[in-house]
Amino acid sequence: MMFYFAFVAILAAQGHPDPIAAGRHRFQVRCSGCHGSDGTGGERAPAIGKGDRSRLQSDRGVRDLIRNGLPESGMPAFALPESELDVLVAFVRSRVVPASETHISGDAKAGVEFFFGPGRCSNCHMLGGRGGLSGPDLTGAGARLTLGEIETSLRNPDARRVPGYGVVSARLRSGQIVRGFLRNESGFDLQIQGFDNHLYLLDRNDVADLQREEHSFMPKVDAPPIGNLLALFAQPAGAPVEQAPLAGAVQWSEVLNPRPGEWPTYHGNIGGNRHSALTGITPANVARLAPRWIFPIPGARNLEVTPVVAGGVMYVTTVNSVYALDARTGSRIWEFTRPRSKNLVGDAAGGINRGVAVLGDRVFIVTDNAHLLALHRINGALLWDVEMADSSRHYGSTSAPLIVKDLVLSGVSGGDEGIRGFVAAYRATTGERVWRFWTIPAPGEPLAKTWVGRALEHGCASTWLTGTYDPETDLVFWPTGNPCPDFNGDERQGDNLYADSVLALKADTGELHWYYQFTPHDLHDWDATETPMAVDAEYQGSPRKLLLQGNRNGYFYVLDRTNGKPLSATPFITRLTWAKGIGPDGRPILAEGWQPTVEGTKVCPSMDGATNWMSTAYNPATNLFYLMALEKCNVFTKSSEWWKPGESFYGGSARESREEAPKKYLRALDLNTGKIAWEYAQTGPAESWAGLLSTASGLVFFGDDNGAFTAIDAVGGKPLWHFPLGAHWKASPMTYLAGGKQYIGIASGGSVIVFGLPD
Repeated sequence: MMFYFAFVAILAAQGHPDPIAAGRHRFQVRCSGCHGSDGTGGERAPAIGKGDRSRLQSDRGVRDLIRNGLPESGMPAFALPESELDVLVAFVRSRVVPASETHISGDAKAGVEFFFGPGRCSNCHMLGGRGGLSGPDLTGAGARLTLGEIETSLRNPDARRVPGYGVVSARLRSGQIVRGFLRNESGFDLQIQGFDNHLYLLDRNDVADLQREEHSFMPKVDAPPIGNLLALFAQPAGAPVEQAPLAGAVQWSEVLNPRPGEWPTYHGNIGGNRHSALTGITPANVARLAPRWIFPIPGARNLEVTPVVAGGVMYVTTVNSVYALDARTGSRIWEFTRPRSKNLVGDAAGGINRGVAVLGDRVFIVTDNAHLLALHRINGALLWDVEMADSSRHYGSTSAPLIVKDLVLSGVSGGDEGIRGFVAAYRATTGERVWRFWTIPAPGEPLAKTWVGRALEHGCASTWLTGTYDPETDLVFWPTGNPCPDFNGDERQGDNLYADSVLALKADTGELHWYYQFTPHDLHDWDATETPMAVDAEYQGSPRKLLLQGNRNGYFYVLDRTNGKPLSATPFITRLTWAKGIGPDGRPILAEGWQPTVEGTKVCPSMDGATNWMSTAYNPATNLFYLMALEKCNVFTKSSEWWKPGESFYGGSARESREEAPKKYLRALDLNTGKIAWEYAQTGPAESWAGLLSTASGLVFFGDDNGAFTAIDAVGGKPLWHFPLGAHWKASPMTYLAGGKQYIGIASGGSVIVFGLPD
């Protein structure tokens, strides 16, 4: 492009202040007879850039094409003077190069004034988080579209109608008239983005008459402001501006206390308990459950997302992408996507994303390179984008954010790559960071004494799993990951706070209220990133405010969530060799031979943990806590390897123990005793990572290790239904109501599958 800008400067000096305009004139004289007046195609030749663009990828290529022609295609050669050839190249390139890379003679500032002023463009379009919804988001349009495409859209909107923005008027059988954009339709349903800023999710039977309008909703824009608008779209988007939410937005009260049948957060319940009050699917009718719809996500594999449902719309994700679906049918309403980041390491490099959060008129998602985005719920327009951490320092982000009041909370991944972990809160309206809590100290701070040695600089303790919230104490509970290096503690003597802990943070300020460390000086990669579940229950004869967690180290913990005091810690696996128990002070009583060695030491549980991030559930009617338990051991070794940029910082390894095969169980634990009330032994290879869903009708749903989606009786663990899918599970189930019917949703492979009862 340097050559291009150089000759633009020369042309300006020669009296061509706008080489593209000059090139348009010469194009109309020389080329329009075949290619059309603006290069959009004619009777004898296609539009510029249609088909093979390889010859147009450089200025030199365009010049050679004009000079030499394409005899085999009927295009003649043109022997033109250099001055004419230069402006023709400028015009042709404006039809194939993104507008942001094109020299435009216009006033971008004047374009802004016109866009948000007399032109009233912002009544329909968003730009940089400002504007309306009745049209595509134009943020970054200059990087996506060529100058020619933008110009055509402005001068002749009917020629470039964006899919999903055809205008219809629907007369419903109720008599209501809905006019808006037809976002999607099938022979059975349709979704309309109304000009009243509501989404209408309709069955065909709801519609008495549908009129499709012939012309674009957008009026023509002509000279003189068109040059200024083109200059505007070639510029980066400005800073987001705070806007009032639309009517019908998801209120904080509805996140805190969801409407019946909604699933507005990662766990459905902001306290972390995947227990639903829905009773439409019961032990008596669950055998009739069958798939109702499937939505394959393009390019996705091994999805880990939990769908979120609010206002009849389901939001599902894969890395850097959100899809809004009609929750009744799976029909796509809108999508937002951006390319995967390059040169990442760790979990984020694997393309993991576990879901969204919703509040007001916004949907929030993290990206693989540790950005937090706010999208509009109605059309997916990007409202703001903030960088939480520098991905070049091995930060990423993978899990669903957490909404607390008017804040969006998120953690970061990279917990084996030497980052310094943190959890942070951002203003939902603007993306402004309100507070940040670091999970390990900086050198010289008081807690640095729990990190004796040189490992503190790359100590990890990432925060990659979604936390929970308790409105009664106004505390956020966030779990933290392992210290680094994972398997060698020689250079991090001490407890290594706050690794492998749960943090109780004041919601408004991020100030630490209390903490509890499950595994001090962890040497086995036992992140505490399992759900810290807040429940109110009768515990050993008294009503208590509890925090429950089945930890990767093999113990089921019951804490007082007001102060972090451990009330009990009971093993939920039988192969547990690293500790003899948990003492009265809440610290583990270590067993002999618990540390990794250079030669290798067998320790149970394995590096995968006795459980992992897969979701847990608690049913207050049964007083049982449900979790996935893995009976597995590893041989742990340590080494002197040290941190290197772009590599994992393990300081050793964990290999399979061949003495006994791994075994996976679904176990129900009695809340008061911690003992196993019943268990369901799975028959697969003990490699699935599906979590659990409990319902008030007495069912527990989960992805079985044998690849089937399964339901069992919550009281005694009797299998009641299964649907074979051959799945290698990586996600946890959820449930919701749509059209008055209960559905169960789960991600499997690269698709989201929704089950329901027959009509």
